[in-house]
Amino acid sequence: MCLIFVGNLFQYLAMEDKVNLSTSKLCIKIMPRYKHLFFDLDHTLWDFDANAKSSLADLYTLLNLDSRIQIDFEDFYPKYLYHNEILWDRYHKGLISSEELKWKRMWRTMLDFKIADEPLAREMSGQFLEILPTKKILFPHTIEILDYLTAKKYALHLITNGFEKTQWSKLNNSGLSNYFTHVITSEASNSLKPKKEIFDYAMDKAKASLPESIMIGDNLDADIQGAMNAGMDTIFVNHINARPEIKPTYTVTHLQQLESIF
Repeated sequence: MCLIFVGNLFQYLAMEDKVNLSTSKLCIKIMPRYKHLFFDLDHTLWDFDANAKSSLADLYTLLNLDSRIQIDFEDFYPKYLYHNEILWDRYHKGLISSEELKWKRMWRTMLDFKIADEPLAREMSGQFLEILPTKKILFPHTIEILDYLTAKKYALHLITNGFEKTQWSKLNNSGLSNYFTHVITSEASNSLKPKKEIFDYAMDKAKASLPESIMIGDNLDADIQGAMNAGMDTIFVNHINARPEIKPTYTVTHLQQLESIF
């Protein structure tokens, strides 16, 4: 007799009292439930904060910012992270344009130090976006897990709110581009996570059905709640040990733990 399970064996170990797994005559086949895995990029695979810090340090040297604005880099950087997060949230919600996001994160950071120099903020933004996608810092186990999933014949895709040119540069420079069949950006799809439309667009592009699709990301609103609104299963990549108020299908604290799901 053969029992065919759809999913991961670990999900069925609790059934041992109902199914005698030690029976020598019992044949168990585990059929994967998911076929299409949709990843987020920034903060999930590509370490945005580490790469942004390195890029801003380069920018300080390139534009001689120590002399021009007289703000210590170690004071500037945390302020930048604060404003970047707020403006990305506003961008996700459709409250500001991508162009506003790009330069106002520099503008607002300088305003904290009582410097109102819009031309410099725009210059910094342009140079920053040239430097940032050349950086290659990934979260631990990124390459290993993508190799593992590729070897197991999963179709891997990306859904990202990042800008088309920038995201492709990140993928190419960090060696990730060949892993993904489809890369869905907010610009190409004319939508934004957490809107349902971008997830529908991605599944349509990949010719994937809901039952065989799962979203993997770090942002509880954009990635997890957004995918849930589209009816998708989700994996919350909880790099920072947050306490989510919503309940993803799965939660992992580092990428290697994805092996226990797939």
